[in-house]
Amino acid sequence: MRILGLDVGSKTVGVAISDEMGWTAQGLETIKIDEAVKNLGFKRLKQIIAEYKPDKVVIGLPKNMNGTIGPRGEASRHYGDMLTAKTGLPVIYWDERLSTVAAERILLSADVSRKKRKQVIDKMAAVVILQGYLDSQQ
Repeated sequence: MRILGLDVGSKTVGVAISDEMGWTAQGLETIKIDEAVKNLGFKRLKQIIAEYKPDKVVIGLPKNMNGTIGPRGEASRHYGDMLTAKTGLPVIYWDERLSTVAAERILLSADVSRKKRKQVIDKMAAVVILQGYLDSQQ
């Protein structure tokens, strides 16, 4: 059973996929989006879904440090609702507090250059989100 993981931002969507056993998350890509013109990357996501055939989607839910949901969290929920409407896949929201920080630390420890980190940080954040969910299911 494969699971798709997404880190939804205002300009990009980081994408990760689990292995078929649901044990590990691998980064796939970062999709550029533009909320202002309603280009939300669904065309590319549908292609990824057709290729990997996930059973569900885990979307990072950015919460404030006190646990409340702010504007970005609401935007992530809205994105998930639209994704379910377009694909029929169920969406699970996963607390992503500090996932980008964790991804940045992983990339720094791997001595990835600043330029390269900027290109892959959202994909790595999607991996951190999805792996956190997968680990909680074991």
